[in-house]
Amino acid sequence: MGNDKSIREFGKYVFLNIFAQIAFSCYTLMDTYFVSWKLKADGLSALNIAFPMFCIINGMGLMIGIGGGIKYSIFKSKDMDDDANTIFTNAVVLGVSIACLFVISGMFFSDKLVRFLGADDSIFEMTNTYLRVMTLFAPAFFMNNILQCFVRNDRNPRLSMAAMVIGSISNVILDYVFIFPMNMGIFGAIFATGLAPIISMMVIAPYIIARNNGFHLNKNIFDFHSIREIVSKGMFALLTEATSASVMFTFNMIILGISGNVGVASFSIITVISLVVTAIYTGLSQGIQPLISHYYGKNDVENVGKILKYAVVVQIMLSILIYGEIYFNADILAAFYNKANDVLLQDYAVSGMKIYFVACFFIGFNIVVSTYFTSTERSIKSQVISFARGFVIIIPTALILSKIFAMTGVWAAYPVSEFIVCMMAIVLFFREKSVI
Repeated sequence: MGNDKSIREFGKYVFLNIFAQIAFSCYTLMDTYFVSWKLKADGLSALNIAFPMFCIINGMGLMIGIGGGIKYSIFKSKDMDDDANTIFTNAVVLGVSIACLFVISGMFFSDKLVRFLGADDSIFEMTNTYLRVMTLFAPAFFMNNILQCFVRNDRNPRLSMAAMVIGSISNVILDYVFIFPMNMGIFGAIFATGLAPIISMMVIAPYIIARNNGFHLNKNIFDFHSIREIVSKGMFALLTEATSASVMFTFNMIILGISGNVGVASFSIITVISLVVTAIYTGLSQGIQPLISHYYGKNDVENVGKILKYAVVVQIMLSILIYGEIYFNADILAAFYNKANDVLLQDYAVSGMKIYFVACFFIGFNIVVSTYFTSTERSIKSQVISFARGFVIIIPTALILSKIFAMTGVWAAYPVSEFIVCMMAIVLFFREKSVI
């Protein structure tokens, strides 16, 4: 019976979270599609130049939400309700404080940020508009991530999924309305994206207002021990998102030097598809995190091991399926976003996809193992994996391979770096005295 229960819980949490993450990433797909339709290659380039900032905002919100959610789940499993509420309170305070810094940076320094991210004169205004509005909505992005993580760790994955899906669907609808009938251009795209987390929080609000939830604010604000625990447990989530930002920033700089804005536009197509792929693995990791943290808090070693093994098997199956779909449909996927029928853009995107997404066979394992480490309070190992993925290996690999193989080297850098990190993760996993 215990085995049946662990399988049922795994299936429920993982399915709901993968579905929610796919829905979340789909609004980026449609955002990019509408921008490519209306604003062509320059719009795609502007979107891709500004998007690393979104990864950082989203990553910091997830760091606080997931880090807080892990400690909350462990405390609740031990019936330490006061400590659990202190974690929630400090997650909210920390999230609002950091989000306000992003608002200020967008209001006063957006032009400098846009130049730093690599926008040239032809796309400066579009990129600046996108980034400035994005940062103004930072508090909404932060609080939505925090609330969804706590709801999920409060044993309510269905509500978390519903909030994310409804927000994403609303964003797609508003995207179309703002960009086409209302002709609001790039501003309409990011304005719709900014409204999505507000709509998601409106779905969650009745659950919180009715006090049906297990987490509540208390007076223990700025508890530095709690803040340190939140940051250390959630750092892997920030570094996972920072990986996307780092890859995008590094690749944008390299590609601009090799093939200009057309190359960056082709990378924008690959980036959008990559966000969906990463979302699937993120959904898997967010599905297993509450379960592993809960069982770990109860010292249930057997079920921790089972959940991890199920996750590894599922990520292998997903990797085979995802890469097969991308490889055999690369031409169709590229054409979907290539509304100007640019031959060079199409060629870059198709050849790039077939090389770039070989990384699928390693990304899932890296994310799952990183989640396992952080969910069992082995944060340092998780951070080593995440930091290696985001900075230590990908940047020098991209610089070296692009010098030797030009665009082919750029595309190959991602799978090569993920493979190296995968080897590191395997060594870290088997060298430690695992709880399984």
